Amino acid sequence: MRMLTSTLLLLAACGGGSDPKNADPQGAEPKTEAGPSTVAIDGSSTVYPITEAVAEEFQVGRKTRVTVGVSGTGGGMKKLCNGEVAIAGASRPIKPSEVEACAASGIGFIELPVAYDGMAIAVNPKNDWAQHITVAELKALWQPEAQATVKLWSQVRPGWPEEEIHLFGAGVDSGTYDYFTAAIVGKEHSSRGDFTSSEDDNVLVQGIASDRLALGFFGLAYYEENQDKLKAVPVDDEIADNGAGPILPSVATVADGTYQPLSRPIFIYVSVKEASRPEVSELIHFYLDQAPVLVKEVGYIPLSAKAYELTKKRFDAGTTGSVFHGKGSTIGAKVEDLLGATTETAGGDQP
Repeated sequence: MRMLTSTLLLLAACGGGSDPKNADPQGAEPKTEAGPSTVAIDGSSTVYPITEAVAEEFQVGRKTRVTVGVSGTGGGMKKLCNGEVAIAGASRPIKPSEVEACAASGIGFIELPVAYDGMAIAVNPKNDWAQHITVAELKALWQPEAQATVKLWSQVRPGWPEEEIHLFGAGVDSGTYDYFTAAIVGKEHSSRGDFTSSEDDNVLVQGIASDRLALGFFGLAYYEENQDKLKAVPVDDEIADNGAGPILPSVATVADGTYQPLSRPIFIYVSVKEASRPEVSELIHFYLDQAPVLVKEVGYIPLSAKAYELTKKRFDAGTTGSVFHGKGSTIGAKVEDLLGATTETAGGDQP
């Protein structure tokens, strides 16, 4: 009774408190509506446009707030394994070191492919000599041994101008960088270091667009958004020897697998703990249901209907680990084949 009297006195001193109609007759606290919940996402700049589009659509008519950051694939995976975010966007599969980091923190993860992306090799529109380039030439240009030695266009191919070549590429914490080095150099995270790098693909676009002697690589979606400022260079995968010759990156050539080796699946990784939250589960189902449409809208290539079906089953079953077995970037892999072929996890069962 003393507590109730004190509470009423306090409310009176503050101007009457809440509307008496909402007060509990037994003196309990008035009921208030819970504030909006938040789902935190971070990671790849490549995956960002898809996730941002999903987040915008998802928040319409819902109280859930979705925040989307861009710290690169490595940065996003670090935050996921530290328990700082519910979802990480990744432009390459999870690395063994990241599997270990998540396990050490007791963070289980569910790997969900969401789209295909191509990687464009781009030059300035004033470049009238690089009509196509081979994988071998790209390797000779980007491998670690090229640093401070391969400086001129003429060193890449005889007949090209004896002028400096200015290189632009994804930041070393980016999944795009990991995939590019694995596909072109033959070893992930291995390249020359004397190039202009950024986790923000827009910075790379601006750099190449303003430099006649520039060459760089980044996601196909960013090239397609800036075709008026850039020129894509067809890539000849002479190693595959498929007889197709130089291929331009496009939605069609990525979808049909002819643009190799610079085509890849891209992912989101979901914390198992966070997946148990109703709002996170609802967001993931919305993401996978809307992906075929929204992926196209932002310039990426949807997975096959079968692949999306298998991905949904993977999430609903709470299947942890990676179908890539934690080996990092896998070149030329078809998502539906990997999802359908194995249910094994990377590094054993996750927490």
